[in-house]
Amino acid sequence: MERLLDFFVVIHTNFCYNCVSENSLFQLEEFMPSSKLDELNARKVQAMLGGGEHRIAEQHKKGKLTARERLQLLLDEGSFEEIGMLVTHRSHDYGLEKQKFLGDGVVTGHGTINGREVFVYSQDFTVFGGSLSETHAEKICKIMDLAMKVGVPVIGLNDSGGARIQEGVVSLGGYADIFLRNTLASGVVPQISAVMGPCAGGAVYSPAITDFIFMVKNTSYMFVTGPNVVKTVTHEDVSFEDLGGAMTHATKSGVAHFACENEIECINQIKKLLSFLPSNNMDDPPRVEPRDHSGRQEEKLNSIIPDNPNKPYDMKEIIHAIVDDADFFEVHEHFAQNIIVGFARMNGRSVGVIANQPASLAGVLDNDASIKGARFVRFCDAFNIPLIVLEDVPGFLPGTVQEWGGIIRNGAKLLYAFCEATVPKITVITRKAYGGAYDVMNSKHIRGDINFAWPTAEIAVMGPKGAVEIIFKKEIEKAEDKEAAIRKKEEEFREKFATPYIAAERGYIDEVIEPASTRLRLVRALEMLDTKVDHNPKKKHGNIPL
Repeated sequence: MERLLDFFVVIHTNFCYNCVSENSLFQLEEFMPSSKLDELNARKVQAMLGGGEHRIAEQHKKGKLTARERLQLLLDEGSFEEIGMLVTHRSHDYGLEKQKFLGDGVVTGHGTINGREVFVYSQDFTVFGGSLSETHAEKICKIMDLAMKVGVPVIGLNDSGGARIQEGVVSLGGYADIFLRNTLASGVVPQISAVMGPCAGGAVYSPAITDFIFMVKNTSYMFVTGPNVVKTVTHEDVSFEDLGGAMTHATKSGVAHFACENEIECINQIKKLLSFLPSNNMDDPPRVEPRDHSGRQEEKLNSIIPDNPNKPYDMKEIIHAIVDDADFFEVHEHFAQNIIVGFARMNGRSVGVIANQPASLAGVLDNDASIKGARFVRFCDAFNIPLIVLEDVPGFLPGTVQEWGGIIRNGAKLLYAFCEATVPKITVITRKAYGGAYDVMNSKHIRGDINFAWPTAEIAVMGPKGAVEIIFKKEIEKAEDKEAAIRKKEEEFREKFATPYIAAERGYIDEVIEPASTRLRLVRALEMLDTKVDHNPKKKHGNIPL
């Protein structure tokens, strides 16, 4: 904490030049400039102070940066152009007319990140606790409107106590104005939310509509109703952290895609995420000059699948082996770990990776994994990011919890997402591809472009044991040694059906490949599909089973 506080002091010293006294914050009319330029400069200095030095110090004591310090770290040096620095609220109730802060609790504008244009807003907790007023909302809406016109990402740094109570329905209307723009911008420009403080009530729905949510451990919270209300209504005694902390939302609810150790890590992670994304839905994802050889062979992949089909292995080892420089940027790492999603590069081009994880629940699809996968697939499709699917799935998780929780509806979301996607889609079946899950995981039947299988692939309606117990039920019952009969029939079934070759004979698999050559085959397939054009039927929108 001391090292972080020292860092805050350095940042603030560099950032807050020519500070004025906190008392002058409420006395706009007392400025007596010698010239118009002096007046302008004085107002700028005042705006830079936010809620004043004392409140800035309080922010630092909580382990938090100020709104402007965050932007200084996020954006390229000297690139920030502020919009609305001199805005103040319009309220005259409850003595607010005597408390006016330039900027009204949010810093808005545009700048560059690694040379690429972005629009940003950063809420200032030192001004009315970052609460949203009519003018605060108008500032955010203004930069969102501009981002849509220009076609560049929007990044929101949220640190707010919610709606400004003194303004009543006007502040609520301001939230709705923002929600509308979030919705209209969805799928048009990337929207990234960082929750860097409290985010409660209506404030949570703007981040929820955006594409990715970052949270900071121990300093950021999201909930519709706070612990006090929860205790009053449901009699549950729960802490802020347990109810809506970063790890709660990263592991249990899936609301947060990233849980960061501190604000500096959070900002760096935002920059890295942005490096994989196009500026808008009409652009291609950014490409970099590859350092990794496109034809690199990975001999270890030839022996990574265990001989025992029921033994797990770590799919992330395969991902790291085939992507550029073993660099995989995982999304939703702590949630629904039986499926893996994230971004990587193949020969310099950005791709989305979605993979079953045999090391967690055997890679089975359940409610959470289906929703996690579907949302990621739809994001990649919206922003022209090709999909690489690594498949080892024994089916959908059975049981009353899953059925009552809507596995039919939720599994259909993942199916719908893959069916709807028109970006290049390449599948590699490493081992199991059983039942309906085979269809769902980007099979040839739902417009998979190139479908590979390893020799270890098992493609069947179900696993050998289950199949044998159904097909040969009467024969097994008559056998003297039932276990021996089951083993014999299992082996026969495995040789006949639990292989990739029947699917390959029918063209459902384009080729059975040597595992070591997977990277090369994927790179070549992506190059071939670079000019792919596919369309869905003309319609207003589909009706995904939400």
